[in-house]
Amino acid sequence: MRRVAGWVWLEFGLAVVTFAALRFVTAPYGRHERSGWGPTVPARAGWLLMETPAAVLFAVFWATGENRAGLVPVLLLVMWECHYCYRAFWYPFLLRGRTRMPVLVVLLAIGFNTLNAWVNGRWITAYGSYPLSWLADPRFIVGAALFVLGLSVHVRADRTLRALRNGGAGYRIPQGGPYRWVSCPNYLGEIVEWSGWALAAWSPAGAAFAAYTVANLAPRALDHHKWYRDTFPDYPPARRALVPYLL
Repeated sequence: MRRVAGWVWLEFGLAVVTFAALRFVTAPYGRHERSGWGPTVPARAGWLLMETPAAVLFAVFWATGENRAGLVPVLLLVMWECHYCYRAFWYPFLLRGRTRMPVLVVLLAIGFNTLNAWVNGRWITAYGSYPLSWLADPRFIVGAALFVLGLSVHVRADRTLRALRNGGAGYRIPQGGPYRWVSCPNYLGEIVEWSGWALAAWSPAGAAFAAYTVANLAPRALDHHKWYRDTFPDYPPARRALVPYLL
């Protein structure tokens, strides 16, 4: 357990470093794509390569734990795979356009996803305690509900963005649904998802992942929001970047 705990602290540290770095440097992919970051790959290939380890390795590490057959660990596995199978094996093939992604970004993401799959997969099947009664615990119930809510917001927001690119059109202002309140409901949904996961799993590993998710996505949401405002003079003035009415 001490060995995994050390990696969990590393993940918390990475969250701090990532947040600080992304407040000064915008990750160069998607609408923020730019030269000067070395070799690139098509964005579709990049997403597939960097998200696949999270889906595959989590299942492998989960399978090595002696408590893997418990109902709660199985349900946590299902929640995890619902997100990452979507991100790795569905989302990349829905992308429009021909944007590219630096290989450096892909490699950094692969490294983090490998670490994250290890600490979370091992924790829920080897170090955590999840008796059947945990299913009735308010932490699991609320956490699972938040995960489902966040995933549905995330997927719906992705669908709205994809519809705007039909026919090869460029970027436009997304409207409707959660876009009425925030510029990046896909990021908000993902933060809610993994906050729910952390609550349902009630583990330091889950908390580290939730912290890293905020550290990674909140700065990007602010960058997206600024890009929208700079690009579209008629951008809705009341819309916030990430949290309705607040941020």
